[in-house]
Amino acid sequence: MKIFLHCRTLRLIWLVKLSGRHFHRDHQTRAPLTPADFEAINLCDKALPKNFNFAGDVLDQWSQKEKTGERPANPALWWVNGQGDEVKWSFRELGSLSRKAANVFTKPCGLQRGDRVAVILPRIPEWWLINVACMRTGLVFMPGTTQLTAKDILYRLQVSEAKCIVVSEEVAPAVESIMSACPNLKTKLLVSPHSREGWLSFPELFQSASEEHSCVETGSQEPMAIYFTSGTTGSPKMTQHSHSSIGIGYALCGRYWLDLKSSDVIWNMSDTGWIKAAIGSVFSSWLRGACVFVHRMVSFDPDTFLDTLATYPITTMCSAPTVYRMLVQKDLKRYKFKTLRHCVTGGEPLNPEVMEQWRMQTGLELYEGYGQTEVGIICANMKGQEIKPGSMGKGVLPYDVQIIDENGNVMPPGKEGEIALRLKSTRPFCFFSEYVNNPQKTAATIRGNFYVTGDRGVMDSDGYFWFVGRADDVIISSGYRIGPFEVESALIEHPAVVESAVVSSPDPVRGEVEFVQELPKTVTGKIKRNILRDQEWGRT
Repeated sequence: MKIFLHCRTLRLIWLVKLSGRHFHRDHQTRAPLTPADFEAINLCDKALPKNFNFAGDVLDQWSQKEKTGERPANPALWWVNGQGDEVKWSFRELGSLSRKAANVFTKPCGLQRGDRVAVILPRIPEWWLINVACMRTGLVFMPGTTQLTAKDILYRLQVSEAKCIVVSEEVAPAVESIMSACPNLKTKLLVSPHSREGWLSFPELFQSASEEHSCVETGSQEPMAIYFTSGTTGSPKMTQHSHSSIGIGYALCGRYWLDLKSSDVIWNMSDTGWIKAAIGSVFSSWLRGACVFVHRMVSFDPDTFLDTLATYPITTMCSAPTVYRMLVQKDLKRYKFKTLRHCVTGGEPLNPEVMEQWRMQTGLELYEGYGQTEVGIICANMKGQEIKPGSMGKGVLPYDVQIIDENGNVMPPGKEGEIALRLKSTRPFCFFSEYVNNPQKTAATIRGNFYVTGDRGVMDSDGYFWFVGRADDVIISSGYRIGPFEVESALIEHPAVVESAVVSSPDPVRGEVEFVQELPKTVTGKIKRNILRDQEWGRT
């Protein structure tokens, strides 16, 4: 699909006159927050402000520094598609363009603060514009991967009661097929150079929108985003984050795990549907004033990836272990990565042999991190810290990470248990707010004085953590979390399938893949999965 950058009549979108300073009213009554303030808040050395908005309190601050010359107008976003098209926006340009996008939502779309907006877009600049526009208007941003089926989209629209959906051209037919079952959906926005009956054209509305927009004054703990996460049983849960949990909560991650400075260029390969895109391609990076690099790359190609890494001044790279497994099969010594200095990975366990191969061929270490949609980064190997191959690193501040048993007792070093976070007197602001409309699941994350992750692991005597596996049956493949129940539900819809069960099977590249087999109708649930797991591993 050609995105609307190719449309001659819309090229002025990227050349709009820059507007002046547009801070929300709170900036008139308090001093601007600084990166040091955000770190102090995470360390509990400074109180969480009553009001916070990432667009106004972070992005507009960098914009103002560009205006006054306190920082060079380095790109905030640098996008390429491998076909000669390129977009570079400074923070001032990002501010101006995102205000136009905000006006699209509030005026022709008629959306109001608190409305939920489903956004299903690939890696195109509009994803970032719409993300920031939702912050400016107080809309709740709900990203989804373009791999979602019509049934997936239907479920998300129904349970969220979304008022608006924004999609690219290839997703539109799936949305149209389920529209009649979504009475709450009032607005459909299409990001495409082509018009489509029944859809509002984002490029056309954007071109005529005003640059004048005042950022709303959002509360620090007001809902900002919802991410859908898979579990063992049932449909995906709506994990809700606040403006502060996701907008301030990644300050330490950006400095210590990603090791970012304002002069850095970070390339994070995460799909736009997952929170890892928010961590590496929005919040951690822009809290540090770094440049977010994006390659459209419809499907992953190792040669294109390596050529890009050698061509552009990328200093920091973040990819799932699956990517590194594929890259080390190439002759990496043929490439000169002139600016690359820091490589991180997460989303699934990293093989020690892949880490060693990467280090031998590039001279660079791989710094693995571990986290969750609900609470962010929990463990990580920090720059300058000794790396133990196969380990996820040590617990990261502000969390007290422990291994506990089923009764909430702390396990001694070397003993396997559940990875958990010790709770203080109040719920940490960087935690997710709740599983929306699911108080039972929200409450189930607490065991005594701990938040339980649902993952099992071991801590050694030096405080390093080692991932063992899920406490439930979630499959992690190429960094994607796959709920067996969802796959089983899809399979049994076919008239030729009487019953099915899904468990993981080891895969040398993707980590895990689904292993599927039909079973007698009388065998259900976890019993099915246990039988299959034994069959797959040759046990009886």
